[in-house]
Amino acid sequence: MPNGTWKIARGKGSAQLPLAIVAVLAVVLVLLGKAQSTLFDRARAEFSDWTAPALEAVRAPLAGVSRWVGSLGEIFVVYEENLRLKEENARLRQWQSAALLLEDRMKRYRLLLNAVPDPALSSVTAHVIGRATRPFLDTMILDVGKTGGVHPGQAVVDPRGMIGRVFLSGERTSWVILLTDLNSRIPVRIVPGNVQAIMAGDNTQAPEVETLPPLAKVHAGDQVVTSGDGGLLPPDLPVGILMSDGDGFRVALLADASTSDDVRIVDFKAPREEPPAATTDDLPAGPAPAQHPDASSEKNAAATAPPSADRVSPAAQPAANQPAAPPQNLPAPRAASGAGGGAERGGTR
Repeated sequence: MPNGTWKIARGKGSAQLPLAIVAVLAVVLVLLGKAQSTLFDRARAEFSDWTAPALEAVRAPLAGVSRWVGSLGEIFVVYEENLRLKEENARLRQWQSAALLLEDRMKRYRLLLNAVPDPALSSVTAHVIGRATRPFLDTMILDVGKTGGVHPGQAVVDPRGMIGRVFLSGERTSWVILLTDLNSRIPVRIVPGNVQAIMAGDNTQAPEVETLPPLAKVHAGDQVVTSGDGGLLPPDLPVGILMSDGDGFRVALLADASTSDDVRIVDFKAPREEPPAATTDDLPAGPAPAQHPDASSEKNAAATAPPSADRVSPAAQPAANQPAAPPQNLPAPRAASGAGGGAERGGTR
């Protein structure tokens, strides 16, 4: 009994000693962590650096197996996507052929009608490298300037629609004023209806539509495109969708300038309009050519002089060289008229 009781007491004492040591160590670690807060962070970083090769070696095969297992479920999806893309490619080829035929037909129609060809459009791709609130509230900075053919006034678009226009171009950079800025105003056209208007920014996400005709029939949901008035911006660039705000109309822009990264700067090359060639049916643009004074006076005298026997008409000019018949009812010569006249007078008496 005594031996057994001592063994039990000894076992309880040995079990309490490790618990006391663990509690003391825990308190020391807590105090140490409060005193040096970055100690555990450095230890954690060193531990992760030390175990990084092992973790990478273990993760690589596990990641490969995970991708392979995950791709099993995507095999059928990829197969269906491949079939869909093939069908879409075939339809696009048909539309391409139709577009080429229509383009050739339009060219022939323009030649028959002597139509003025559309202005050539060229574009330069640029990357957005910065945004600023000076000198305007909404300003974008691009990495293309005069060396890339960029000039003030050119339109800036992204795949969704028009963003703004260039107002300043340097040698390697250009500054763009956005359509939402208070100082932005561009001519637009609302379709259907072909209604001309001005879209003005007011530092909101939806610019306002101004100068609508009094009897214009526009509705929310109509498409807004550039009109090309003034010859600076190209026509028919997509801008947005018309919406009503109660007091008037605004435009919900298609492009979001805050998310645009790569844009295009469109160069609008409007052809120079030449005047039509002069024809014989056109009135003279200047005074009539001057004539010789003698010829003019002779012509006027011939037109105003009364007809007489001494004057010969141009039609009778060839007959004037022939001997003329003696004129009738003309007075006799002066010598003969004296004698004859006296005898006649005498006889009368």
